[in-house]
Amino acid sequence: MKLRTECSGLFLLYVSVYAESMKIQENISLKKWATFRTGGNARYFVRVKNTKELKEALGFSQRSDLRNFVLGKGANTLVSDQGYFGLIIRMEIKGILIDEKSKNAVRVTVGAGEDWDTLVGKMVRRKFTGLENLSYIPGTVGAAAFGNIGAYGVEAKDIISSVEALNTETMKIKKFSNEECAFGYRESFFKTKDGNKYIITKVIFDLKKNGMLKTDYKDVQEYFEKKKIISPTSKNLRDAIIEIRKNKLPDIAIVGTAGSFFKNPIVSKRKAEELKKEYPGLPLYFSAEGKTKLPAGYLLDRICGIKGYKKGNVGTWEKQALCLVNYGNATTKEILEFAEEVKEKVQKKTGIVLEMEVQIL
Repeated sequence: MKLRTECSGLFLLYVSVYAESMKIQENISLKKWATFRTGGNARYFVRVKNTKELKEALGFSQRSDLRNFVLGKGANTLVSDQGYFGLIIRMEIKGILIDEKSKNAVRVTVGAGEDWDTLVGKMVRRKFTGLENLSYIPGTVGAAAFGNIGAYGVEAKDIISSVEALNTETMKIKKFSNEECAFGYRESFFKTKDGNKYIITKVIFDLKKNGMLKTDYKDVQEYFEKKKIISPTSKNLRDAIIEIRKNKLPDIAIVGTAGSFFKNPIVSKRKAEELKKEYPGLPLYFSAEGKTKLPAGYLLDRICGIKGYKKGNVGTWEKQALCLVNYGNATTKEILEFAEEVKEKVQKKTGIVLEMEVQIL
């Protein structure tokens, strides 16, 4: 068995050493810390780089009787215009530990503050398969487990072995098996009332070496046909998904957005068949317990015709109606009002009430 580590600066996750004590800041604007670029100030703000600092930050919030909220890249968060009267804990726990368990399997333990797409790229370069379909998704590793991110036929739960999290009441680390994480569509145990007392610190993945690739999505197949790639590698698949996503989605470095704003609705088989009869082109996807998942993007674009619809400073993206964007000076209030208008249009046309994917802070 081979064991090796990869460090980014100091290896802060697994070695309880840090160069300086954490610094709690006051009245920090959250606009630059969330990709929608809206919202007010955090009363207190701190960046934690290891579990010791995380415990210290929690101790501060408890002694001061303050709420706290853990923020990664802010890629799925919409901050209130009034800000947050509490402590924002910016998750920056890093570190990657690679354990080559056998000829074909590898286990990778990753700090919750590592950048998600950077991790995917590193694993693909080593020809470790399992993460490539989740390329080019903004956010941190901890957030990926928290929200069970998914794309192109793969969800984080498919490759997560376990999750380690800090109990904010006992200040002890607990390891959760995949089953204990209770993953669902964009859901996990950590989003529940009982799970809210835990903060994810590490995520452990089980990957394969040169494993089978999942390439059966239409957009992916068309990409390979166009490029004349017959036997794609994991790098080919990552390149395909990055190009597809770049062509469809706004660049968060330029446009304020949280990516997909609404979840794909899951409806009864009967409801799906009724809609299919009325809208023959509507794709249907099998879901758990005999239900059917519908693509929210199709409902917004093909049925409601609101791709590229703009109202004031807010709109749906010109190439993907599922993305709501801040065109420069929007407030959170404007975004939420626009989202409600979109939901009303969909409900009027289809009878379906869309559910927001973003977190409201």
